Parts: sequence; C-alpha cells; structure tokens
Amino acid sequence: MKIAIIDYETGNLKSVSKALELASNNVLKRSNIEVINSAKALNNFDKVVLPGQGSFKQCFQSLNSIHGILDELTDFVMFKKKPILGICVGMQLFATFGDEDGGSDGLGWIGGEVKKINLKDLSLKLPHMGWNNIQISSNSKLLNGINNDSHFYFVHSYSFDVDEKKYISATTNYSIEIVSAIEKENIFGTQFHPEKSQANGIKILENFIKI
Repeated sequence: MKIAIIDYETGNLKSVSKALELASNNVLKRSNIEVINSAKALNNFDKVVLPGQGSFKQCFQSLNSIHGILDELTDFVMFKKKPILGICVGMQLFATFGDEDGGSDGLGWIGGEVKKINLKDLSLKLPHMGWNNIQISSNSKLLNGINNDSHFYFVHSYSFDVDEKKYISATTNYSIEIVSAIEKENIFGTQFHPEKSQANGIKILENFIKI
C-alpha cells in the first residue's frame, strides 16, 4: 500500500510523515509513505493525506497552484473512491466554501461552510489551541477503538459547519459545539491534529491505513 502526503507548502509535513510511518509500521510492518507535489504522481498511490495549516483561502490557493491537482484529486476521491484523510484545514477544504480572508470556494465534496468560531463564553480565546476531548456521534471507521471523551490536540479559529449531520462522526465543545471529525464514504477528516495527539492520534492513523 502506498500513501501520499500532498505538499502544497502548508502543513507540518515532517510530523505528519513521521506519525504515518509509525502507524504504518504498527499495522503493516513496513512503511511506504511519500510526500508529493505533483498531480500526476497521485496515480501511483492507494490513499492520500491532505494536511493544512493557515487560512482556508491561502490553503486552497496554494493547493490550486499545483498544476492539475484539483482535477486529479477529484478523480482520485470522487470517481475512483480511494480514501483521503484531511487534517485541520485539509479537512476544511472539503467544504463548499470558507469565509476566512474574504472567502473562497472549497473542493465541495461535503456540503457546508467553514466559519469563524462564534464564542459565547468570552473568557475563552481564539485560536482554540491545545488538548480537548471529543464526543463520538456515530459509528466510524476512523474512530474505531477510540473511547468517547478521548483527548486530541487542536489549533484553529474556524470550524466546518456541515450541512448533513450524518457525515459528522465527532464533535468537540469549545463554548459552542464544533465538528471535530467527519466521514463520508471514502472521505475522512479531523479538525484536530492526529500527528500531535500521541497514542490516540496514532490509533486514528492506523485506522485510516486499515481502511
């Protein structure tokens, strides 16, 4: 099995790659993880990981700067039905639209908008940064073996307001309820960072590799 991490100059590629290699070794006893920045290279892989840090608009523009990548990703995910895991802004890019920095279209694979977290508790601050627990809301391949209320590491100020709640596999409370994991057929995403979430994060990546 070959897993690609897409390098579009946003996201902690080194940490994601190391965490994936560890998870792969635990599951498969071997690693076949590569960082790529070419659309054509996608054809050689079975699964893809899309990390992301920064603003939604910046990330979408950076991704789109790789010639042909949007078409190839859409073919990979929507037509070939190969698994993809989006991390943080990488997950948010699955949305229809993101409001940040004046707004930008997203990939449109899961209906909804990415909006700034509207804090009701003014004692809290943005970004939502650090450890927080998740509430698992549905059966999930990605969250298999993860206990409800498990802790994961978050860094974000915007959240994915998903149109169809059936695609939400976990939520987190930070003044309001925010979506922390999504799952739609072969499309998986986490708002938290598995690569920074110690044993629970490695378990998430192991689950993705097993899918």
